[in-house]
Amino acid sequence: MLPISRTLAIPDTELVERFLRADGPGGQHVNRTESAVELRFDVAQSPSLPEAVRERLLTRRDRRLTDDGVLVIQGRRFRDQGRNRDDVRERLAEIIRGALVPPKKRVATRPTRASKERRLAGKQLRSRIKQGRGKPGAHE
Repeated sequence: MLPISRTLAIPDTELVERFLRADGPGGQHVNRTESAVELRFDVAQSPSLPEAVRERLLTRRDRRLTDDGVLVIQGRRFRDQGRNRDDVRERLAEIIRGALVPPKKRVATRPTRASKERRLAGKQLRSRIKQGRGKPGAHE
C-alpha cells in the first residue's frame, strides 16, 4: 500500500513498475543494471481515488499524464534501483496529495486608483525611453 493521507492509500496492485537502464554515470556496471524506474498509475480507472480527486488530477495540464488518463513517472535520480523506486512512489504520493485540496475560488477585485496611475506612469516612462532610442530629430 502507498499511503497518501490518513484516509487514502493506493494498493500496490494499481501501480505498474517497469525497470530500465538508466543513462548517465555508473561506470562499467551501468550497461548491465536496470536501475531506472518507470511507474504507471491509471488515474482514470483507479477505484481507490475519490471522484473529486480523480477529476482534479485529470484536468491538470501535466505532460506526465497520457491521453488515456495514465500518470507516468520516471525515476533515474539515483544509481540504486531501490532508491529510485522509493523516489517515484513518493513523487506520485505528492502529486495525489496536491489534488486532495480543492483549489480556492478566485474573488474578482477591481484595481485601485493608485495602481492604475502607477501602471500608466510606468507606460509613459517606457514610452519616453523608447522614443529616445531613435535618430536625433526623427520624432520631432
